[in-house]
Amino acid sequence: MNQPAENQPAQGTVSLAQSSPTVGTFRERDGALEWSGRTETVRIEPWGPDAVRVRARLGGPVLENLPGALLDEPPATESTVKIEGGEGRLTVGALTVVVTAEGLVRFVRTADGGELLAEERAHFWWPGPRLYTPTGNGHHRLEQRFAAYEGEKLYGLGQHQHGLLDQKGAVLDLIQRNAEVTVPVLVSSRGYTLLWNNPAIGRVELAGNGTRWVADSARQIDYWITAGAPADAQRRYSAATGRTPMLPEWAAGFWQCKLRYRTQDELLEVAREYKRRGLPLSAIVCDFFHWTHLGDWKFDPAEWPDPAAMQRELTELGVKLVVSVWPSVSPLSENHQLMEQRGYFIGTEYGPMAHADWPDKEVASTVQVAFYDATNPEARDFLWSRVKDNYLDPYGISTFWLDACEPELKPGFSENLRYYAGPGLEVGNLYPRENARTFYEGMLAAGETEVVTLNRSAWAGSQRYGAALWSGDIGTDFATLRRQIAAGLNTALSGIPWWNTDIGGFHGGDPDDPAYREVMVRWFQFGALSPLMRLHGFRDPGMPLGPDMTGGPNEVWSYGEEAGAVLEKYLRLRERLKPYVLGVMREAHEEGLPVMRPLFLEFPDDQATWSVDDSYLFGPDLLVAPVLTAGATARTAYLPAGAYWTDAWTGETYEGGVAVTVDAPLDRIPLFLRDGARLPVAE
Repeated sequence: MNQPAENQPAQGTVSLAQSSPTVGTFRERDGALEWSGRTETVRIEPWGPDAVRVRARLGGPVLENLPGALLDEPPATESTVKIEGGEGRLTVGALTVVVTAEGLVRFVRTADGGELLAEERAHFWWPGPRLYTPTGNGHHRLEQRFAAYEGEKLYGLGQHQHGLLDQKGAVLDLIQRNAEVTVPVLVSSRGYTLLWNNPAIGRVELAGNGTRWVADSARQIDYWITAGAPADAQRRYSAATGRTPMLPEWAAGFWQCKLRYRTQDELLEVAREYKRRGLPLSAIVCDFFHWTHLGDWKFDPAEWPDPAAMQRELTELGVKLVVSVWPSVSPLSENHQLMEQRGYFIGTEYGPMAHADWPDKEVASTVQVAFYDATNPEARDFLWSRVKDNYLDPYGISTFWLDACEPELKPGFSENLRYYAGPGLEVGNLYPRENARTFYEGMLAAGETEVVTLNRSAWAGSQRYGAALWSGDIGTDFATLRRQIAAGLNTALSGIPWWNTDIGGFHGGDPDDPAYREVMVRWFQFGALSPLMRLHGFRDPGMPLGPDMTGGPNEVWSYGEEAGAVLEKYLRLRERLKPYVLGVMREAHEEGLPVMRPLFLEFPDDQATWSVDDSYLFGPDLLVAPVLTAGATARTAYLPAGAYWTDAWTGETYEGGVAVTVDAPLDRIPLFLRDGARLPVAE
């Protein structure tokens, strides 16, 4: 709990700083430190162990209850406030915040006063580190500037396809797009983690001469920061934004899908064939266009005549059925008129209430579809009622694939949108998290305790609603596979432990092409050592987008005898590792530690680990070094200092702190066990 401030006036009393010509005022209020000057208020308050929340706005006290990622109540913690000598200090465990009379904010280590992060002026005259440019009606284009530091490395920020693990030097748009997922959490090698607690559209610039966060239009600056090593920071961040539920046992197994199984018979035959071959299969996906019309959220009886019988057979086979649910509604849907009348769609500032064009059944061309407003509680309740009535109650279907949940706007003008939660520019990044919330809260209310949804987009806090993220519609070559390592690790550092890729990539890939078969084998090996293991893709020969489309075959036996044998080997490896996977998932649930871990998360004192972007730890005990180039038969991997490592295939042991080169024939992904850990890698 908050402790009384020391050596300061009573609560609410103004203390004038005397040491600067630009004098602000300090006050302690409810355990928080506030600075005010020139109509601006900055409020800094304890927000969990070793962490604070900073809010700043023009024109009065900071606003409460704006959309954000932090849980409503911060974890209890002790803190102290001091106001003396022309500055204010707030100390929370390992973190101390220092505010000058001019309102400049610095974050330092409590133990030794070393600077972690500090605000920096844009110019000695104007503007300062915080800039508010009016956009109308009390909203501003907001800028928050911090200093840059030589040698600093920066991680997190969600999932991106640039291939960078360390994102220092990058400029990233803060907006949701297919395969580009904004989760504005920044992890620094200097010993802090910062959440930009603002769902506004904007950008972050990680430049050599400073870091700048920008919100294109919002009402106040809001961020959260904690001090500590990356693993400790993950614990703090997940406690502040909500930890993931425990992954159900079935979800740790193998998921099969393709674009797309067109009929009930086709899907069932694939599941039967896995069982005939004695291959592990945990889930199979009924993808898009299984519906009557987009936004009806129910099976088309012409293609899925007896979902109850399908569900019974899959249950007998031990296979979970996953059904695709899109957030968009065709004007042909039976729900469109009612939803429009009740205000359940995202509104528009200009033009009709339509957000994208999309094909639908019984029409020769595309139609203009609208997206339901996931930030509206009544709209969430309505959509869930349709899903419950059409999938859960009659058939017991309880796992859903939440596609196109950025939402997939065409064109992507967020400024034209008006959500229940606020203007599109202010709250647009919130959508995928609230869409996952629809299903999480609906499932719990229906008495279902195991919630897993597969999402194409996410925002900070999505993990608390049982959201698994996948890396979107990506390419099908080695270069794309290479980029997924950084994408997965930065996602993990952004608080989302349930993550996967389309094994083999999405756009294309010929199952009969030997070059692509090699890509598939190497990707499948990586997939078996990913948090979730799921085979998907739009294989050649493709078809035009529409209700009749499907892709080429995409089952493990689709890639020829040699490749198929390797894929089967890794299916069985995943099955043997399921107890270990579930143990690591429990760490994610209870402590907030990710499943897929950069080496520095476990070995922060080994400076070399901060630059390793082509391998990772799968849980604490297994180092994975995927083969990422065509034709490779060997792989060099760095083994962190502070442990000894055993080649899981050969038993050879190495001292850490060195790079080793090991054999990597087509059927082998290099794996190393930490400090004698015993895992059933070899059959």
